[in-house]
Amino acid sequence: MKKTILSILTILFLGLSTTFAADDKEIKIKTSAICEMCKERIERNLGLSKGVKESNLNLKDKVVTVKYNPDKTTPEAIKMTIINTGYDADGQIANQKAHNKLPECCRKTAAAH
Repeated sequence: MKKTILSILTILFLGLSTTFAADDKEIKIKTSAICEMCKERIERNLGLSKGVKESNLNLKDKVVTVKYNPDKTTPEAIKMTIINTGYDADGQIANQKAHNKLPECCRKTAAAH
């Protein structure tokens, strides 16, 4: 009897967790990131954003892939986080004050390294 109840609860729990995970969305955003420090900075700030589940910046193509909960955030809010971190996001220009605070090697005028 205890095994049956435990099995039913386990199935219900697993079913609910997959249901919530299935609602997550993914967006890809082109950035002006240059180096590993840029990657860490963008991923950290996105990780602190409400509704963002996961982010990964590919430095080769400068595209950050973000998995998020659409009930808690929007693609526009995610882009604004990147912009306010000091980087361009899908052609939208970075916040100039934030960009000026970046290390010189992370600014748009710096060569890739």
